Amino acid sequence: MTTPFVPVTGLLAELPLLRIATNGPLVHLQLARPAKRNAVNDALITQIHTAMVNLPAEARALVLSGEGQHFCAGLDLSELNERSTFEGIAHSRMWHAAMDAVQFGRVPVVAVLHGAVVGGGLELASSAHIRVAEDSAFYGLPEGQRGLFVGGGGAARVPRLIGFARMTDMMLTGRVLDADEGQAAGLTHYRVADGAGLAKGIALATRIAANAPLSNYAVMQALPRIADLSQSDGLFVESLMAAIAQGDDAAKQRMRDFLEGRAGKVAKA
Repeated sequence: MTTPFVPVTGLLAELPLLRIATNGPLVHLQLARPAKRNAVNDALITQIHTAMVNLPAEARALVLSGEGQHFCAGLDLSELNERSTFEGIAHSRMWHAAMDAVQFGRVPVVAVLHGAVVGGGLELASSAHIRVAEDSAFYGLPEGQRGLFVGGGGAARVPRLIGFARMTDMMLTGRVLDADEGQAAGLTHYRVADGAGLAKGIALATRIAANAPLSNYAVMQALPRIADLSQSDGLFVESLMAAIAQGDDAAKQRMRDFLEGRAGKVAKA
């Protein structure tokens, strides 16, 4: 029998638009605006940021999901008002800070996607490190039809997953990708049946949490930055990161365990 997740206490319990629970080294963070299809308003984006920078010390991996029928339907347009140019920049940067806290935070994030993964919802999903899609998941970037432009990090993150040409198509034409198309395009890593996403996400997060924390941190922090460097610069940063990781006491013990037959071999996920 698996150990159940337990609701958090303290500061993280005081974020009403999120449901946060822990199970040992795992954290489950659930968007909790189901009546609004988990659309993101200013309060929700602020609470996501707050949660990500205040995770429990024992956290090693996080599962991100949405309550109800949808992961996230994007920006809550009912709160969109007449902003000045400066206010618009500040609002976008607030989203950037929250998304950076997801992508470049302390623990890897596994996003479980179902129903709408649209606009800001796709921007949030693209900031996670692993994405699991259920049959019902669909993806869209409707900003172009609404006189808007992505402002939550989508222009920087989504093209790295699917290429700028495909993102251009989605934004100019309003094209919506279903779960299979999203998988084929590179938006997601795993495809499961409806209702099976959370179990798969937890299984993946459990596996990730068993890694050496420094190795996970290196993958999260170094890989995306190396991708932005020239090859020669990237190779040098790789050497630095490899030396740091292998010099860690936990890494040395894991290598001894492997060489002495106490660690498992490579296994298919």
